Amino acid sequence: MERIVLASASPRRKQLLEWAELDFEVIVKETPETWPSGLPVGLVPVHIARNKALAVKKELPADRVILAADTVVVLDGDIIGKPRDRADAISILSRLAGEQHEVITGVILSRGRDEIAFAESTVVTFYDLSESQIANYVDKYQPFDKAGAYAIQEWIGVVGIRSIEGDFYNVMGLPVSRVVRELANLTHATLLK
Repeated sequence: MERIVLASASPRRKQLLEWAELDFEVIVKETPETWPSGLPVGLVPVHIARNKALAVKKELPADRVILAADTVVVLDGDIIGKPRDRADAISILSRLAGEQHEVITGVILSRGRDEIAFAESTVVTFYDLSESQIANYVDKYQPFDKAGAYAIQEWIGVVGIRSIEGDFYNVMGLPVSRVVRELANLTHATLLK
């Protein structure tokens, strides 16, 4: 399998691809994380991921394999993005505490004219969390670059999550086992050792 291009600056996605022992390089072009009004919630992260892939694709040879992804958190049908600041992070986590929400990661795999697009969904339920627990988490971990203002692999995920239905790594930002299988479909290579 040739080296793939990860069109994402996320350190978590990079870590997951390293754990999967894939050969890749990171190439990122700034793209707006916006979407057309009326787009179904489940398609929003796919739309954003496609824009990330297209931005990088313009500057690469056509035969390069590109992986782009975007993750959104959905509560009661509303997309919760990355927090603007400390107060917003605390507000977001206060909304999520004691509730069930959905984490959707949209993935684009492309090579030349071929594209595989999909969205993976995981349902996460939080325990109730106190205001002081939330504030301490935000102050210590600074989750300002994370959709939903949290990372499942940090303190809040370890002690604050009641249940997960679906792919744990999807909540980290990439359903890596499905990505590996879809990459094999795209490139006709065997990626599993």
